[in-house]
Amino acid sequence: MKNQAANLEDLVAKEKKSHTNFVAITSGKGGVGKSTFSANLAYKLWQLGFKVGIFDADIGLANLDIIFGVRCEKNLLHVLKNQAKLKDILIPIEHDLYLIPGDSGADIFRYKSEFMFETFIEDSTLLDHLDFVLIDTGAGIGEYTQTFLHNSDDIIVLTIPDPAAITDAYATIKLAANFQKRIFMLINMAKNQEESLSIFEKIQKIAKHNIQNINLELLGKITKNPLINHYSKNRGIFVKEEPNCNPSLEIEEIARSLAKKMERNVLVQEDKRFGKFFKRILGHF
Repeated sequence: MKNQAANLEDLVAKEKKSHTNFVAITSGKGGVGKSTFSANLAYKLWQLGFKVGIFDADIGLANLDIIFGVRCEKNLLHVLKNQAKLKDILIPIEHDLYLIPGDSGADIFRYKSEFMFETFIEDSTLLDHLDFVLIDTGAGIGEYTQTFLHNSDDIIVLTIPDPAAITDAYATIKLAANFQKRIFMLINMAKNQEESLSIFEKIQKIAKHNIQNINLELLGKITKNPLINHYSKNRGIFVKEEPNCNPSLEIEEIARSLAKKMERNVLVQEDKRFGKFFKRILGHF
């Protein structure tokens, strides 16, 4: 019995280790700090000991390489066109923290074949050990964004205390509810806790009244701080450079909360590898 129990524990540990959480980070409109948040959240998750990939899926405005201050010579489009291997485009930000650069045009979805799928899946095994893949989607509710929302495990919708941004965030939540029943919200550039709670509660009230079976959760808030703009403009990750400032501490709280919420039954039957995930994405087009 002890041997059986030990074997089961080993199996559970292996299954848990190989399970990747795909988290789409999106917003109703641009200019709300989505990419800056995505980059800093990825870095903080890595600092907490997780193995993290961040995929720049903001078709039309792929810019995570600028935020991380790294040079991106080739991207996923080169892989799909058989001009590079996946390992050639991965940018290690730190050990076990990787940027997966997308492409600034929609051409990324035009190169697909069964041969490419199988090759891509084979090449992507080097990412199978990741705990998280954060997907920085495009703003709005376009076809490409919808596909990433549909195929992710969880969705974070970002907004700011601006009427137009809040309206667009609600439209995104309403769309995302077609794919996920649990949706996280994050209020960026908030004045304080009271403002963030007020915005969330208003959206939650409307959502409960108009969307069936939705579980909208406030993941956290980031208070407005000039340090964030400074590091965004100067290609820096503020959770790395200013670990004790309020926004960094808030990101840490968000990262810990997200990691805790991602806990689930470790004996998952679904194939959670990056290659399979991206095959599903491309299969929509």
